[in-house]
Amino acid sequence: MKISELIEKLSAISGQPLQSAVSEDAELTGVAAVDDAITGQISYIEGAKFAAQIKTTAASALILPKDAALQAAASDRNIAWIEAPEPRLMFAQAIALFYQPFRLAPSIHPSAVIDPSVQLGADVAIGAHVVLQPGVRVGDRVCIHPNVVVYPESQLGDRTVLHANCVIHERTQIGADCVIHAGAVIGSEGFGFVPTRDGWYKMEQSGYVVLEDGVEVGCNSTVDRPAVGETRIGRSTKLDNLVHIGHGCQIGQACAIAAQVGLAGGVEVGDRAILAGQVGAANNAKIGAGAIATSKTGVHGTVDAGQVVSGYPAVDHKIYLKSSAIYSRLPEMYQTLKRLQRRLEGDDRPKS
Repeated sequence: MKISELIEKLSAISGQPLQSAVSEDAELTGVAAVDDAITGQISYIEGAKFAAQIKTTAASALILPKDAALQAAASDRNIAWIEAPEPRLMFAQAIALFYQPFRLAPSIHPSAVIDPSVQLGADVAIGAHVVLQPGVRVGDRVCIHPNVVVYPESQLGDRTVLHANCVIHERTQIGADCVIHAGAVIGSEGFGFVPTRDGWYKMEQSGYVVLEDGVEVGCNSTVDRPAVGETRIGRSTKLDNLVHIGHGCQIGQACAIAAQVGLAGGVEVGDRAILAGQVGAANNAKIGAGAIATSKTGVHGTVDAGQVVSGYPAVDHKIYLKSSAIYSRLPEMYQTLKRLQRRLEGDDRPKS
């Protein structure tokens, strides 16, 4: 599309006219990272610390912050620019104008197995070898890719997408505009066993899982149902690949949970919390709204709202940084301690 056309569409998305400078209304063929961009592509610069990239990029257009120096540098190189309060967000919006992920056309593949009691909305797309069991309800414009199995009494909200080979267990409730990626399992049995003298007695997991609107679940992730009650993932929360959400967890809205995070049963996570890669949380741990747990953090108790924690077990991030600095000096400190001990032992010996 022409640069002017892109500006018009981005202005419509933002709801207001955008400041821009275009010397030549060139045609754009796609998007790229600023270092990789070629003529005909658009990229973005987030701030002044990336100013040098304007001098070297081959991009035909840039999305820039409100920064006169950056905008002047782009104009000097005859690069068209568009001003955005959040350049990275606008770049994401630009990507969506050039690329849309593959989606099945509305139809039902003849190999799909659909129970007569299933309720199908308008314009649904159901791929090959999909199985929809009794009592399933499917909203409008839902897309179900091949080999998906949806267990009885589950619900799929409008425009939700289920990618190939995911499994939705019984009575799971998935809201509108959710995305479940390939291989994910939603609503599987929680790990519930009661110890007895004869071994472990299985506690049936009679609860269910609720995914509110806009939730995304990455490939090969699992969200378990509890023995009673529900496991709930709040609106617009995003789970990366290989995430495990244990039975009875309550995850707030707009959280971001990175790959290989594991939450044991009953964990509570507040709104907008961020859990980085390989974070682990013990049974019934509580992580407050807006809190951040950095990579490999182990949470065993309570993390306050807005707190940043690191380490295993989790401590305040500032304390963790100080401890890490000391840790690297432990061999030196140990040798100093040995010298002090030898001196003390020498001073304590009886004098002749």
